[in-house]
Amino acid sequence: MIEVFKTDVASVAQSDLIVQELLYHYPGASINFDLDDCDRILRVCGENVSCHTIIDVVRRSGYHAEILD
Repeated sequence: MIEVFKTDVASVAQSDLIVQELLYHYPGASINFDLDDCDRILRVCGENVSCHTIIDVVRRSGYHAEILD
């Protein structure tokens, strides 16, 4: 399952921290940001991925994420 999110994360350092936190919840997942995209895309590919958990992790880090249609 691949979930794609629009975020407002701008720095590589912060995206790295968020990826580490998401890997804690989804250790086998492939997670990456595309900060060069105008929507600052977050992609999470893994089994049993919860959009609500991902959005919550990003929110607790001080940023916004929403499912990209």
